Amino acid sequence: MSLATWELLSYVVTVVGLPLAIVVFLFEQRRERENEEEEVYQLLSDNYQDFLKVALDNPDLRLFSKEDTAALTPEQQERQLIIFAMLISLFERAYLLLYEDDMTPKQARRWHSWEDYIAEWCDKPRFRASLPQLLRGEDPSFVRYVEHIAAGASTA
Repeated sequence: MSLATWELLSYVVTVVGLPLAIVVFLFEQRRERENEEEEVYQLLSDNYQDFLKVALDNPDLRLFSKEDTAALTPEQQERQLIIFAMLISLFERAYLLLYEDDMTPKQARRWHSWEDYIAEWCDKPRFRASLPQLLRGEDPSFVRYVEHIAAGASTA
């Protein structure tokens, strides 16, 4: 092979190979990021399922009732507050990991399922009444977000 052939091949690699390698690298990076986001979403969903099991293990608290139930004993009130604190912690984690101001359609779809959970719980009077205590010390933007949803639920 002559020097001219080697020079031509180096130009081909530079013009075609390098841009192709960059495109493949960027594609792989995007795919890896999407896989990580999906994994985070799945772990959060698993945590919510675990929370639901805790709620089911405490049927005397009637956590899923929208009506204000009979007066709870001090022990029941404490268990309820602990369970609500677990839920707020999970919601905050989901907010911090999934919520963004400018989301892709896939990210928005994932977040809207969590938004639905938050709205569903904010629709329950006992949960909404506990929010001032539960939100103390939480991320300020998360607090504003939940208070906005709770305000909408209280007027509905």
